[in-house]
Amino acid sequence: MKRRYIFIILGILIIGLAIIIFLYQPEPNLNESADNNSQEETQQETEPDKEIETEDEQPEEETKEPITKFREIISGALQGTIDFFTNKEAHVAAIGDSLTQGVGDKVVDGGYIGILDNTINKDNQLVTFENYGKRGNRSSQLLKRLEQPEIAQSVKEADIVLITIGANDIMQVVKENFSDLTIKDFSQERIAYKERLKIIFERIKDLNSDADIYLLGFYNPFEKYFKDLEELGMIVENWNNTGKNVTEQYENATFIPTVDLFEDTDKNLIADDNFHPNHLGYQRIAKRVLEHITD
Repeated sequence: MKRRYIFIILGILIIGLAIIIFLYQPEPNLNESADNNSQEETQQETEPDKEIETEDEQPEEETKEPITKFREIISGALQGTIDFFTNKEAHVAAIGDSLTQGVGDKVVDGGYIGILDNTINKDNQLVTFENYGKRGNRSSQLLKRLEQPEIAQSVKEADIVLITIGANDIMQVVKENFSDLTIKDFSQERIAYKERLKIIFERIKDLNSDADIYLLGFYNPFEKYFKDLEELGMIVENWNNTGKNVTEQYENATFIPTVDLFEDTDKNLIADDNFHPNHLGYQRIAKRVLEHITD
C-alpha cells in the first residue's frame, strides 16, 4: 500500500511538472522546409550564435558568447574533432523528441545539435546537420515520421544518425495510469518501447546500412528535487539499460549515457521549465556526443 501511495505521489509530481511545462513555454514556431511541404516543426527561441541578455541571476556560463565558451570547454578535443571531419563530406541526421529539437536552450538554436553545428562549422563548413527533433514525440510517432520522404532522405544520406527518444513514452505511462500508478506499468511499457526501438533501428538500417547510429540515454530531471523517491532513479536506469541493450544488437550502433552529466547539483543545468536542459546542460551533452563520435 505504501508503494501505491509513492507512485500516486510520483504521478502527481510528474503531471504537475508536465502542466507547468505546457503552460510556461510558448507554442513552438513552425518553420517551413525548403519545399514548403514539410510537416516538421522546430522551435526558434533565438537566432544562432546570439548572446543571451545578461541578467543578475543568469549563470556565468550562459552570459559568455556561447560558441567561444564551448570551444574553451572542448579545447583539448577540438583539433581532433576538426581533423576527424576534414576531407570528408559528413552528414548528420538528428531525429527524435524535444531534446533533439533543443527545447530549453535560450542561447543557441537547436540545443546540443545547434552547439555542435556552430562549433564544428565555425571556421569552415565541415559537417551538414539536419535537425528533425519534434517536441512531444514518442517512439511510436518517431517510427511513423521515419516514413516521411524528407526524413527518410536525410537518413539515407547520413554518415551519422543521432537519436533521442523515450522520455515522452514514460510521461505517457503516467498520464494513462495516473489514478493507479505502479512500477509494473512502467515495466510493461518499457517492453513495448524496446520493440518499437528495434523497429526504428531496423528502419534506419534499411534506409542506410552504413550509417553510424548513436542513441542518447535519459537523464533524470527530477533527481535534484525528489531525491527520496528512489523509484524515479530505478525507472530511468531500467529504461537506459533497455536502450543500451538494443544498440548492442546492431553493428555501428552506440549508446551514449547522459544521466551522469546532470548529477552535479552545484550547477544549474535545467531550464526554467524544470525539465529540459538549459544551454549549459546541452553543452555537456554536446561534449559527450563529440567524445563518442570521434573516439
